[in-house]
Amino acid sequence: MKKIYKTDPWLEPYKEAIEARHERILKARSRIVPEKASSLSEGVNNHLYYGLHKEPDGSWVIREWAPNASRLYLIGEFNNWKRASAYEFKVAGAGNWELRLDSMFLSHGELYKLFIEWPGGGGERIPAYCRRLVQDPTTKVFCAQVWDPEPFEWKHDKVLRRPHPLIYECHIGMSSEEPKVSTFNEFRKDVLPRVKSLGYDTIQIMALQEHPYYGSFGYQVSNFFALSSRFGTPEEFKELVDTAHGMGIAVVMDIVHSHSVDNEAEGLGLFDGREDLYFYQGPQGRHPAWGSRCFDYGKDEVVRFLLSNCKFWLEEYHLDGFRFDGVTSMLYWDHGLGKDFGDYALYFDSGVDENAVAYLALANMLIKEIKPEAITIAEDVSGMAGLAAPFDAGGVGFDFRMAMGIADHWIKWIKEKSDEQWSPGEIWYELTNKRSDEKTISYAECHDQALVGDKTIIFRLIDKEMYFSMDKGSKNLLVDRGIALHKLIRLATLGTAGDGYLNFMGNEFGHPEWIDFPREGNGWSFAHARRLWSIADNDTLRYGCLREFDKAMISLAKRYGFLSVRPELIRADEEKKILIFKRKNLIFAVNFNPVDSFTDYGFQASPGKYVKVLDSDDERFDGFSRLAADSEHFTIDGVLSVYLPSRCALVLKYEE
Repeated sequence: MKKIYKTDPWLEPYKEAIEARHERILKARSRIVPEKASSLSEGVNNHLYYGLHKEPDGSWVIREWAPNASRLYLIGEFNNWKRASAYEFKVAGAGNWELRLDSMFLSHGELYKLFIEWPGGGGERIPAYCRRLVQDPTTKVFCAQVWDPEPFEWKHDKVLRRPHPLIYECHIGMSSEEPKVSTFNEFRKDVLPRVKSLGYDTIQIMALQEHPYYGSFGYQVSNFFALSSRFGTPEEFKELVDTAHGMGIAVVMDIVHSHSVDNEAEGLGLFDGREDLYFYQGPQGRHPAWGSRCFDYGKDEVVRFLLSNCKFWLEEYHLDGFRFDGVTSMLYWDHGLGKDFGDYALYFDSGVDENAVAYLALANMLIKEIKPEAITIAEDVSGMAGLAAPFDAGGVGFDFRMAMGIADHWIKWIKEKSDEQWSPGEIWYELTNKRSDEKTISYAECHDQALVGDKTIIFRLIDKEMYFSMDKGSKNLLVDRGIALHKLIRLATLGTAGDGYLNFMGNEFGHPEWIDFPREGNGWSFAHARRLWSIADNDTLRYGCLREFDKAMISLAKRYGFLSVRPELIRADEEKKILIFKRKNLIFAVNFNPVDSFTDYGFQASPGKYVKVLDSDDERFDGFSRLAADSEHFTIDGVLSVYLPSRCALVLKYEE
């Protein structure tokens, strides 16, 4: 396999650093894999050893890693939360503790915790490998829960390969129209059919790992092996995954290994009295912007903890891959804060946490060993070269990286430039400026752009008129502009997408306003932590037309498979504000001009016949129907001429 410094000449000066990184990862792998193990997967099974398990004879065993502890007890409903000798752990060596109990001592549904004593102190703790927590609705206290249901029977255990995923990013809790925390069952019944109807083939679910503060959007994780109980039970989530697989929809988890919540009562903070059990010592162990703890990726016990976490979620819930959150924060000692990453040297100098690089490479290896068809996506703003390149080529091994700059550029153009100043050439460059040796996922906006303090694209375009002029009977030029540009922005993004496309739940129909979770500042309101599906279902409003356009757009990508080839620029007309490009057997013609329409607009094309397969100006997409319904176009002397109305996009299929 060709090395990344051969495919990218700019990497040639860093050949030695790339090779040294490669060897460093191999050495880290050799430390993790026991001598008798034949694979990384075989050597990573912490989740099968630690935590609470039921033995074949019905008895129980619970183990914990707490090397700084002097005594350790199991406390819970079964012993009135007292430290009793019958529930005291025994030393098991290498910092491990073990307690074995007869079947009668624990029952399904009972609450429990650990009480850990250490030199100079002690306290209640949640087991690090706990798989089930519940929160008391009154006291808000979290407790581990004995979970011993009947085994779940999978019905749709399919292999779903996604070389070009069309991703519907979603959050279970805010997926209901009602002002509440929604559930796995409600999402399965009410939202999955919508995803299926839209044509997306993958859902990316946020906030699955347990987190004490709902308003953190799931990014301040406390319990890495526990499914958040606020959404339902493990079996209910398995039924959701199984149903999605039955619909042909892959399920990707937004996994957080970039940091941990600082909490001691719920999380890993001062777990056995030591500050650095799971985290780096001193300032390196604390994230200055997030107020959270940073894992010590150089400690083998921590690496096994995190790798086992990947394996657990894959095998226990039959997931189809992961989107790794906060990768930039992991890769750099300064977490990438305040850097513009305009120099390749920043990817290989002393500012890089090579321990984290090695962990991410091992995670990718492990995931592929367990499920070769699984996909991994890196959320990285630094653009580190090789992150999404194969390990054998000198990379870290992610399948995809998020093309995070695209959303930022759409916001910049909308905020800082008038429509007349938009540059088709600049749009083309920024939408296609991707490493040729790495795959990317493009998006016009994800959940980040919808959070409180920011605005969705539709709200930036229409603003307060969304409250007054979104019914079909209204005549409002600002709304007409917003509707038209919303479609053009999304089609241009998908049409130029590297290898996959992502949309956040509800944004396909221009969900109004922002996302704001219940918090003290808003009176603990759910008003903005939900999705108003009914406005898209209401035929008198314009939202449903945007949803239908999104559906047609996704169908186009699936039907013609154009993400499998690179886009080719035909013309970026700065004067007329027209962008035309080719993708496989399709031609995308986008007129960003706010005023002018162009009759017989000609450009070079392969000789033959072209038929219209998508028209953003179609009446069913809330357009003005300025193009003929069944138009055919023929080249004359290698030139194809079309009518391009203002703020309109046309997609033509080549038919020879």
